[in-house]
Amino acid sequence: MPRGARHAETGILRPGRWGYSLQMDGGGVWQLDVAGSARRYLGRRVTVEGTRSGFDLIDVHHIRLAGAPREARPASLLRRLLGA
Repeated sequence: MPRGARHAETGILRPGRWGYSLQMDGGGVWQLDVAGSARRYLGRRVTVEGTRSGFDLIDVHHIRLAGAPREARPASLLRRLLGA
């Protein structure tokens, strides 16, 4: 998978080497570059959306509890309504 590829991955959020990591069900681990704190999600099953920026690194754009619906963002909602 090339750098810049968008990812939506689900797993358990753990403390990582330099921040946070996502432990996948199949045994793989992603290191996460999260702006701000995600402490409230530690040890919980989450879905992370972001862009791959290294061998095992994802720049996180959005994080939510697994199974929770994705919140509509006003800008994206407006684009959908306008057909852009």
